Amino acid sequence: MTGKSILITGCSSGIGYDAALGLRVRGWRVFASCRQEADCQRLREMGFDAPRIDYSDPDTITEGLAEVLAATGGQLDALFNNGAYATPGAVEDLPTDALRAIFEANVFGWHELTRQVIPVMRAQGHGRIVNHSSVLGLIVGPWRGAYNATKFALEGLTDTLRIEMRDTPIHVASLNTGPVTSQFRKNAIKQFERWIDWKSSARADQYEEQLLTRLYEERGPDVFELPPSAVTAKLIHALEAKRPKPRYYITTATYLMGAARRLLSTPAMDWLVSKG
Repeated sequence: MTGKSILITGCSSGIGYDAALGLRVRGWRVFASCRQEADCQRLREMGFDAPRIDYSDPDTITEGLAEVLAATGGQLDALFNNGAYATPGAVEDLPTDALRAIFEANVFGWHELTRQVIPVMRAQGHGRIVNHSSVLGLIVGPWRGAYNATKFALEGLTDTLRIEMRDTPIHVASLNTGPVTSQFRKNAIKQFERWIDWKSSARADQYEEQLLTRLYEERGPDVFELPPSAVTAKLIHALEAKRPKPRYYITTATYLMGAARRLLSTPAMDWLVSKG
């Protein structure tokens, strides 16, 4: 794979960071982007090209991609859209501005970067676009309405793009992960505290009994939780296989929920996910 280039977003920690390390070992030239300049600088000190890209800031998308293309002579072999966050809370307590903000970061920014990358890949005659979705793009989970909504939107965009790209040399794939070790929960706490006035909610008791415990208590790994390297392994196949799959399930939870969605009635599925 020597000479291949990839732009990965959300590389400050977790899945993006592991993917950057893993692909560099395989000979890829990795552009490991982050939202915060301090994280970009840390990665540069590790020898990575690290443009700053914040999905919520359109200027950084354009400028970050321009930095990549300037370094590669206008080529980019692959894009891994990865950076995202959650805003936990009941749908009825979720301010509309919070929903706008998470869609900007988890959907609209991904769409904008992808739109800017496609002409580059079309002109060079090849390319891979991999979107990091979730088991919550297949089924919903309570208290996760904002994140569920962004991942369902991403699924629709990605599936449509994959079909539309059939007449081009650009391959499009989704990664549907379940629980993976990362900073995701800690980052979600920041959004919860910013947006959700849970003490004034009609569900205040439920917040205390269910969500606050899950957010704030250190409980060790979740059931079926895997390390970020499990995602990197599937990403490598999506990038390097001659015939990449359109969708990759990662973690047992994703396989189980994918099967349940096909086999169970809606009332049965509602009962099942309400337990989680």
